[in-house]
Amino acid sequence: MAGATAGPARAQSGAPPGNAEAAAVPRAPSPSGPPIRIVVPFAPGGTTDLVARLIAAGLQERLGGTPVLVENRPGAGATLGSQLVAASPPDGTTLVMSNVASHAIGPALYPNVRYDPVRDFTHIALVVSNPSVWVANPRTELHGLADVVRAARGGRGLDVATSGSGSSNHLLVVRFARLARVELNHVPYRGAGPAITDLIAGVVPLMSDSLPSASAHIRQGSVRAIAISSAERHPGFPEVPTFREQGFDLVSGSWFGLSGPAGLPAALAGRLARAVQETLTAPEVRARLIEAGGAPGDLTLAGYTEFVREEHARWGALVRLSGARVE
Repeated sequence: MAGATAGPARAQSGAPPGNAEAAAVPRAPSPSGPPIRIVVPFAPGGTTDLVARLIAAGLQERLGGTPVLVENRPGAGATLGSQLVAASPPDGTTLVMSNVASHAIGPALYPNVRYDPVRDFTHIALVVSNPSVWVANPRTELHGLADVVRAARGGRGLDVATSGSGSSNHLLVVRFARLARVELNHVPYRGAGPAITDLIAGVVPLMSDSLPSASAHIRQGSVRAIAISSAERHPGFPEVPTFREQGFDLVSGSWFGLSGPAGLPAALAGRLARAVQETLTAPEVRARLIEAGGAPGDLTLAGYTEFVREEHARWGALVRLSGARVE
């Protein structure tokens, strides 16, 4: 997820005559009008990007063929792309993949965030949630968390990549380091894609990632999964032990949803929410999300709004307690 660069620190509206009820309901943009743009506030290749493209295809099918495009706008812990959407007209043409970084952690971590994660958005639907997983380059001696502790105490700490400052994966690194009393050097990238590329190449030895973006690499054997942050072992990856099993009482995860600017007409927000839910219940979409390690969401509108409010409060407290800072 996005943050400071690192590498190696690198409506058409209307209805048939006589249908007054339909005429009163705002429509999503039509094929003859502007497309819907879903802003992904991270670089291509990570969990948010993968989920956004699944949702975009489903929305396009269920909104009468309206083009739905994905636009990557990474930066500042996913807050730059989110700010763009918060400032956009509430006409349904500009939406954002809201997430734990942009709407829960970032506002507490970045002092210059110019939006309120609840008040300045219309929250449409929770799309998916998932645990974090720590993956190591298979050429290292990192087979479990005891090895991480040993390596971190053996010299000048241990480098750990993430998709960016302000992500839940970053906070997990900070919390683990405090709990284990070791030095972990956070290496933030502009998205999970470039981070895991460097992990596989051996530029960094370890990465804290979201399970969906790491799952294919785990199955291919190009990375080694050494710990998962769910309360119990994940049914899709039963061989990966939890943090708790390895002596560290840490449970953490990420979530991703769809939101628009504040003031989106209620009928239009409702239509978009229904389209998201129909997409998530499609067998092929559910299968892809579950196979990747995600749990499809079931919250829309008021339910998702309250979820974001609670997550903002919870993660804000964790940021303050952890002492996390932006590199």
